[in-house]
Amino acid sequence: MPAGTPGYSRILALDVGSKRIGVAVTDALGITAQGLDTIQRQNKRRDLEALRQVLERYEVREIVVGLPLRLSGAEGTQSEKMRRFAEDLHAHFGLPVHLWDERWTSTEANRLLRETDLSIKKRGQAVDRMAAILILQSWMQAHAPR
Repeated sequence: MPAGTPGYSRILALDVGSKRIGVAVTDALGITAQGLDTIQRQNKRRDLEALRQVLERYEVREIVVGLPLRLSGAEGTQSEKMRRFAEDLHAHFGLPVHLWDERWTSTEANRLLRETDLSIKKRGQAVDRMAAILILQSWMQAHAPR
C-alpha cells in the first residue's frame, strides 16, 4: 500500500538507549513489524527532528516506547527516563505514546542475532533495531483483535 493511502497508518516502536534509538514500524496494514535505520542520539532537538522525519515518512499514528523494568517488574531510574521521554514525544508530536515492557527484548535480540552470520560489530549495530522489532511485535500481539 503506497504511503498516503487513506485509512492506513502505522505504529512506530522505539528501543531508546543513551547512544542509539532502535526503530521499527508496522507495515501499512498493521500486520508485520520491520526494522528501520537506527538513530544515533545527539541531543534532544536533533533526536526529535530525526523521529519527526520517520513519523512523517511512514504516516505514524501512534508510538510504542520500550519501558525498561527490573526483572522483578519494578521500575527504576531508566523507567523514569523513558516515562519522561514518552511524555516529551506526546507533547512534541501530539500522538498517542504507549510504554511497553521491554525486559527481555535486548536479551532475545542478542540471542537471535548470535544465530546469524553477522560479525560482532554488525551484530552490535543491529541489536537496537531487533529489540525495537520485538517490542513492536509483542505490543501488536497483545493488542490484536480477538
